Amino acid sequence: MSFNSLTPLSQALALGAIFLATLAVPRFLQWRARMNKLNAIPTVGSDGFFSSHISARRFKNHAQEIITEGYQKYPGQAFKVPLPDRWAVIVSGNDMIEDIKKASGLDLSFQEAITDTMQTDYTLGLPARIDTYQVDVVRSPLTRNLGARFHDLRDEIAASFADLIPAKTTEWTNVPMLFTVMQIVSRTTNRFFVGTPLCRNPDYINLNIEFTIDAFQGAQTLQRYPTFLKSIVRQFMTNVPSCLKRATGHLEPLILERLQKEEEYGTSDWPDKPQDLITWLLDEARERRNDLIYNIVSRVLLINFAAIHTTSMTFTNALFHLAANPHLAQPLREEVESAVNELGWTKAAMGKMRKLDSFVKETQRLSGLSGLTMSRLALKDFTFSNGTVIPAGTIINVASHGMHHDDAVYEDPDALKAFRFSDMRVKDGESIKHQMITADPSYLVFGAGRHMCPGRFFAVNELKALLGHFENDGGFPPNDWNGGSASPNRFAQVMFRKRVASA
Repeated sequence: MSFNSLTPLSQALALGAIFLATLAVPRFLQWRARMNKLNAIPTVGSDGFFSSHISARRFKNHAQEIITEGYQKYPGQAFKVPLPDRWAVIVSGNDMIEDIKKASGLDLSFQEAITDTMQTDYTLGLPARIDTYQVDVVRSPLTRNLGARFHDLRDEIAASFADLIPAKTTEWTNVPMLFTVMQIVSRTTNRFFVGTPLCRNPDYINLNIEFTIDAFQGAQTLQRYPTFLKSIVRQFMTNVPSCLKRATGHLEPLILERLQKEEEYGTSDWPDKPQDLITWLLDEARERRNDLIYNIVSRVLLINFAAIHTTSMTFTNALFHLAANPHLAQPLREEVESAVNELGWTKAAMGKMRKLDSFVKETQRLSGLSGLTMSRLALKDFTFSNGTVIPAGTIINVASHGMHHDDAVYEDPDALKAFRFSDMRVKDGESIKHQMITADPSYLVFGAGRHMCPGRFFAVNELKALLGHFENDGGFPPNDWNGGSASPNRFAQVMFRKRVASA
């Protein structure tokens, strides 16, 4: 009997059977196999079909407690938590962390995890994912030039504090801390990135502050739509295109001026060439001059995205801890003054500030910016050394908040011990260890392994310079948690008064 001889109803049934056999059934079996592997991993919260959605909503505001519960209940193991659109697997213990560090990017991908969660192709720019030369710029010329450009960094810190925190000697000034710090950090960072006068331009300052928020909100919007609609959604339902347009208006004249100089002198090494982020990106992009303006502008935004908010939140947390513990001001001040008297306001002086480095590192351990780190997307089924199987398509993270508050790792883990790490460096053979920038398996603020934050050298030196400038009661305001991310209290204020130098 031929297919054409069947009745229309029989033909429809036959086509439906073919569809089930070739598409639907294999996909169902694949999904069931994946779920069987996930079901083998214990759940914190509910794992029922409907109740898991209730737990997913709870994770938004109670991630800190959920991560801590899982870390304590399943030490050195994996557990999973429900999110609105997927299951996230969270791991802990040195062995599992080492497995992640050693894993190939073809098995556990950092880049694909960021691409998925941040929708980077539509928010931060597809070219920056395909050709990541901006990472080489941060690792090499940006970090290498920090010493030579440190005077500019210090000059902008002093100028921005004077403009934004006009403290007086006769009375206290209340300052809404987080937003003020963001403006200071935006100015200071961009003095190094693009120079004056652009780093002081109010619209450019606000653009870089707003872009991070717009990118995160845009990513959340884009995640709700299929791939074929994302370009349209990005254009009409996010603020990302308008941010890019504003940034282009500010940066294009600088880029064109540099290109004109190259053409005028017939070389990329022309006299008085500025040493800044635009120059370093143009140098790195010498063989990649297609759509150059967009490529440079999107990368400047991306690097600002990575630098400004993390530094601002870290600095704000440190200020909150210092204001809540005023007895720390004097020993920190003495160390800063000693280093500056010896070496001036230089990168070398920052290296002498061991107590300050320890204080910043300790406040980050205690407060942090996230309860999770080392995000990876499993591109294929991955088996940890303890036998735990993570199915392909699953995002995994390390429970950094649990580790940083573990009494088996840190003595009195919930207490602020400002000089915890500098005291460790006094011991024989430990003088260069325990710095904030140094890889440490028990301290995961900057991640670990190949993908450890390349901008940490700039960030830590900037933080120490900022805190070194700050002259210092109250309790520490609790962080605001949103899922696995934490940020300093947005409404807390700090009181400032200019210190009168002793005779």
